[in-house]
Amino acid sequence: MGRTLKRSAAFAALARALASGSRGGPSLGARLAALPRMIRATAKGQYDGGLRLALMAAATAYVVSPIDLLPEIPLAVLGLADDAVMVTWLAGSVLAETERFLEWEARQSSVIPGRLVP
Repeated sequence: MGRTLKRSAAFAALARALASGSRGGPSLGARLAALPRMIRATAKGQYDGGLRLALMAAATAYVVSPIDLLPEIPLAVLGLADDAVMVTWLAGSVLAETERFLEWEARQSSVIPGRLVP
């Protein structure tokens, strides 16, 4: 059940993200431009996207890998369906995570670095 919820959330995020560019949300270009900054901030430990980035990297490796769990040739449509689901999940995840990162990045600009003095 948890996987179904995560998958449906990724698909819903994909639909929202594709529609939001025309409704004033971050454009696709802004989201894609945020990817290197998001990776850098995660690598530095400033942003908490490590697990999500790892899952997206694994999904990308699965899609581009010549090794496939459900091969296209003997399984025809079913073999293509797993790749289509993975690409759709990946696109939704990237769009949702970049939106989350852009919101985090906007909040960071309003925070004054320093330490709390009691």
